[in-house]
Amino acid sequence: MNHAFYVYASWGAAALVLLGVIASTWLDSRKLKADLKRLEAQGIRRRSAGSDAA
Repeated sequence: MNHAFYVYASWGAAALVLLGVIASTWLDSRKLKADLKRLEAQGIRRRSAGSDAA
C-alpha cells in the first residue's frame, strides 16, 4: 500500500487543527474587543490610555 494516504491525512489533520486555532483566536479577539467597548461605554478606561491627573 502506498504511504501517500497517511501523508495526506496528516497534512489534512494539521490543516484542520491550524484552522481551528486561527478561528478560536479570531473569535476570542472579537469577544475581547466587544467587552472592551462595553467597558469603555460604562466609563471604565484602560490604564494604558493615561489619566488626566498625570
